[in-house]
Amino acid sequence: MIKVSNRAAVMQASPIRKLIPFANIARSKGTTIYPLNIGQPDIPTPTPIMEAMRKFDAKVLAYSPSQGEDFLIKAFANYYSRIKINLSPEEILVTTSGSEAIFFAMMAICDVGDEIIVFEPFYTNYGGIASETGVVLKAARTYPETGFHLPAKEKIEELITPKTRGILICNPNNPTGTVYTNEELQQLAEIAEKHNIFLIADEVYREFVYDGQKHTSVMELTNIADKIILVDSISKRYSACGARIGLIASHNKDVMEVVLKFAQARLSSPTIEQVGAKAGIEMDASYFEPILKEYQQRRDTIMAGIKKIPGAICETPGGAFYCIVKLPIKNAENFAKWLLTDFNYEGESVLVAPAQGFYSTPGLGINEIRLSYVLEVPKLARAMEILSIAVKEYNSKE
Repeated sequence: MIKVSNRAAVMQASPIRKLIPFANIARSKGTTIYPLNIGQPDIPTPTPIMEAMRKFDAKVLAYSPSQGEDFLIKAFANYYSRIKINLSPEEILVTTSGSEAIFFAMMAICDVGDEIIVFEPFYTNYGGIASETGVVLKAARTYPETGFHLPAKEKIEELITPKTRGILICNPNNPTGTVYTNEELQQLAEIAEKHNIFLIADEVYREFVYDGQKHTSVMELTNIADKIILVDSISKRYSACGARIGLIASHNKDVMEVVLKFAQARLSSPTIEQVGAKAGIEMDASYFEPILKEYQQRRDTIMAGIKKIPGAICETPGGAFYCIVKLPIKNAENFAKWLLTDFNYEGESVLVAPAQGFYSTPGLGINEIRLSYVLEVPKLARAMEILSIAVKEYNSKE
């Protein structure tokens, strides 16, 4: 029998999407499912974005430049300037989503077998992209009891080897909702400088910061400017996940030169969506104020629900729209599947993401789930009520 590649064989299925077929079967039987598994915002995509794409009237839908359309790159540069981040157009390249930007970043700094330090739990697609590129992820553990903040500097440095090429963070964090402090970022900067490695930061949730906290961008770490690679996306900020427009940015000219080669190899990012992205980026920043308020209410709703589950552990997340919850159960994957195949409460159930797939260390996250609070407050409150009832019933059967 002819075989697939080893990299394909070892790549895991997405813990975010793997249970969707079971949810679809449950729906077909009449069960209402509240999806808390995936970060798909339900906030309407802003009208300026949709209108700009509807009015696109070019006679030919042509390739865009590999680095992205000039009008979009300039719009991104202006956006960053407004938030006190100085990036020239030459230091920005448009990607087909933030995921492609991560892909480009790994390929730009790593050869096959080289290593990047991550903090587990981490966004599961980092693992998938590492498998595709031949990069080895070395994971430093963080804990729910400390709100998943970074470990001590010494713990991080223990993972550094001659093959270490960089550190990758997501801030605010997916899947934990943690917002890293300026002090934590300064610690990473010291490590990057000391060991001459890169610091890659996925900042797609930059605006989603609650309770009056301030987000610190890695671009503010000017003492290691040549070692910084920024990843961003319009997906969450403008509720435009389907547009697939992101970017990679760096002051390091060598990085940007090789990234352009990768971009040329895939030809270009979508053309019409870049038109829409420009319209979104140029909106007044006040657009986001009611959205931020809405998401903070959702965060508070989901935390209130978690507190009603005896034995559940989850520090209040400071940003993004996710949290990792440690549940008083033995196996979260079995529980998550059971929610869809054997349980409903008054004809309703919930779809969650087992957290084991957000870890690379075997055995970790086995009793944790990731929740995404992208539903309206009444629906979230109902979903959390059902989840609490489900945990109690599940434990009574074990």
